[in-house]
Amino acid sequence: LKDQFDNLDKHTQWGIDFLEKYAKFVKERIEIEQNYAKQLRNLVKKYCPKRSPKDEEPRFTSCIAFFNILNELNDYAGQREVVAEEMGHRVYGELMRYSHDLKTERKMHLQEGRKAQQYLDMCWKQMDNSKKKFERECREAEKAQQSYERLDNDTNATKADVEKAKQQLNLRTHMADENKNEYAAQLQNFNGEQHKHYYIVIPQIYKQLQEMDERRTIKLSECYKGFADSERKVIPIISKCLEGMILAAKSVDEHRDSQLVIDCFKSGFEPPGDFPFEDYSQNIYRTISDGTISTPKQEGMRIDSKTTVGKAKGKLWLFGKKPKPQSPPLTPTSLYTSGTPNGSQYPIFSIEPVHYCMSDIKAGKPRIPSFRSLKRGRVSLQGPALEDFSHLPPEQRRKKLQQRIDELNRELQKETDQKDALIKMKDVYEKNPQMGDPSSLQPKLTETMSNMDRLRMEIHKNEAWLSEVEGKVAARSDRRHSSDINHLVTQGRESPEGSYTDDANQEVRGPPQQHAHPNEFDDEFEDDDPLPAIGHCKAIYPFDGHNEGTLAMKEGEMLYIIEEDKGDGWTRARRHNGEEGYVPTSYIDVTLEKNSKGA
Repeated sequence: LKDQFDNLDKHTQWGIDFLEKYAKFVKERIEIEQNYAKQLRNLVKKYCPKRSPKDEEPRFTSCIAFFNILNELNDYAGQREVVAEEMGHRVYGELMRYSHDLKTERKMHLQEGRKAQQYLDMCWKQMDNSKKKFERECREAEKAQQSYERLDNDTNATKADVEKAKQQLNLRTHMADENKNEYAAQLQNFNGEQHKHYYIVIPQIYKQLQEMDERRTIKLSECYKGFADSERKVIPIISKCLEGMILAAKSVDEHRDSQLVIDCFKSGFEPPGDFPFEDYSQNIYRTISDGTISTPKQEGMRIDSKTTVGKAKGKLWLFGKKPKPQSPPLTPTSLYTSGTPNGSQYPIFSIEPVHYCMSDIKAGKPRIPSFRSLKRGRVSLQGPALEDFSHLPPEQRRKKLQQRIDELNRELQKETDQKDALIKMKDVYEKNPQMGDPSSLQPKLTETMSNMDRLRMEIHKNEAWLSEVEGKVAARSDRRHSSDINHLVTQGRESPEGSYTDDANQEVRGPPQQHAHPNEFDDEFEDDDPLPAIGHCKAIYPFDGHNEGTLAMKEGEMLYIIEEDKGDGWTRARRHNGEEGYVPTSYIDVTLEKNSKGA
């Protein structure tokens, strides 16, 4: 039985160790859930958009869906935190409290068992001592009896010795009888205690240990269930989060995103028109057809609209540019001859020797004669934004102006509501002076009226700009329709890339006067024949272009390259509307076309 008590001691200790081991497992699972939720929140925070309130970036449906998925993922991370909190409160905390109580109870039961065992051992020792004493007294009594019998049978022994031996025998017999009675009492007591120990005390202690161990097992079962319930409670909310992600995925609309891109980058410029046929063989066949050719314009000569302007303009002439003819001043009538049945006219130039072209190119008047000698001053990295958005394309400018007008109208409505509220409050104060002083509202009312006047002026100014933009767009449409009818007449009003310019001097350009100076005629002819594009570039930084001969540009603007950097840090470029000038080479990202570069 003593061995079984030790075994029960080891078993209950194993049960508590197993309970603490499971508690440690739950703790590590809680840490995993907390770290997982933390990492999910950091991931959401990392990819969430950081936009200011004034950010006007177009919201594509794919971006909105991704942001909704991030929100759902953030809610999912919150549910993982709920799982960790529930496990920590319902499972781990309960296990640690129960483990402490279990240790206390086990210690108490084991102490009771050891006390019972110690008391039984004490009873056994008392019984054993009384037994040994009784045995000793019995041997002494036997010795006293043998001595008395020996003296009593001895004839030489005196009577006094016999009496003394007899008294000693009686004394030892009496002491043996007393030890016998004590031994019997101790034996009876030990047997009773032993029966009580093994049939009452120890079974009761074992039963208590058994109940304790069973309660431990039940507590583990409840914790197992609570562990699973903590996860199951959040499953409906997690399912909603996943459904939200699926709905966000279904909300992606590719057509709407495409329309947003179109609305965002729509410029409002007209596409380039068709290039006219230029006949250079009239002098060759002059003797046959009296110096003129009437060749109808064939449909096959129409330039493909997909061909880029740089490639279309960059014709591979003999010396990189169409030679400028050296001829006497021409009159308008001699400059144009009828070349089409509907009366369209083409310019006619005589074929001169090649050395004339070379001498004209070398001695030709440069477009910006003094630019190379300019002192390059310090250039500002970013120019001030224009209030009327005139630096933007027409369509984008119209959208910006419309947005500003809508914002101003909303602000005006707020100020109007505030004015009405102040007037009502002032009337209430005038009727009930005890509620407040009406004159105290006058400064605020005056300020509100001033703000309303200012907003009305702003709205009127922006509406005027909007009307101007819409009128220009309509004018461009009319001009485009006119150019479809007779594109040769309107070629002087088109920019080199085929888009109309806003400059009235460039839009209305007629043939030179009859008595014009030859150099002036050369300048006009050179403007009509710009240099071919040898590549394109993208502005990395904005450039104001205040100096003479420079070209202002915005960050991200695309320009055509018509002349490479000669080593002085400046590159000659052309805008889509035909405006040319020099820009800093370090401010642009240049891409040259191989064919044009060779030309």
